[in-house]
Amino acid sequence: MAELHGRRRHIAVAAGAALALAAVIGGSVAMATQDSDEGSQGRVAVGAPGKAPRERGKAADPEAPANAGPVSDEISHDSETEGKVVNITIDDGPDPVWTPKVLELLRKNGAKATFCMIGPRAKEYPDLVKKVVAEGHRLCDHSVDHNTAMDKRPEDYQKHQVLDALKMIQDAAGDGARVQYYRAPGGAFTPYSRKLAAEHGMRPLGWQVDSNDWRRPGVARIESNVKRELHNGPTILFHDGGGNRSQTMAALDETLPWLKQQGYGFSFPKI
Repeated sequence: MAELHGRRRHIAVAAGAALALAAVIGGSVAMATQDSDEGSQGRVAVGAPGKAPRERGKAADPEAPANAGPVSDEISHDSETEGKVVNITIDDGPDPVWTPKVLELLRKNGAKATFCMIGPRAKEYPDLVKKVVAEGHRLCDHSVDHNTAMDKRPEDYQKHQVLDALKMIQDAAGDGARVQYYRAPGGAFTPYSRKLAAEHGMRPLGWQVDSNDWRRPGVARIESNVKRELHNGPTILFHDGGGNRSQTMAALDETLPWLKQQGYGFSFPKI
């Protein structure tokens, strides 16, 4: 009888050890699977174009379009490339007449540019937005209504001007395209709008060289404005929207080759 009880104790101990080992192995497999899933999710969140990773346990702002971010809220004037370069920026489009002409001139001169788009214009002409992106240029949010007195309006108004335009441009561009800058109409930035844009992956964008092409002062005057102010810095302001831009096209046709002859390359504003 003692021998029988001994055998039973031995079997019970062995069975317990086996169950414990199975539990350890199962837990390790579960942890490894969880780590693998989380690692995969992390790579997707970071690598997906135009989408910023979301913090765990933090709800997304339903009004905030997905974009990369955050970035600095300081107004960018400099170039992301060192050396003798300029940043061509094109405002107020897209426009079905003038944007294709700008793209043709940029292509002819091997130049890249940043297109600061009005939200409803982007929504109206999504094929042009896609073409801008496909040709290697960058996108910039230029608000919904181009209100140059935005800095005098309440924060809620500014929020919708910035974020609604961002969504319109992103929807028009498709395929997770990023909108990398925000330029306030007429430079009407506020600390709030700069911070808001930066939190959504858009670096506030200024300029240092104003061609004043929007005034239509004549082709020669537009060219001389650029040459006179070029010492101020690399970021040059032109327009493809807001009216007849034939003078801008003629000035660009002369200015882009001239910049190349002076040894300038073409880059993008620093993010």
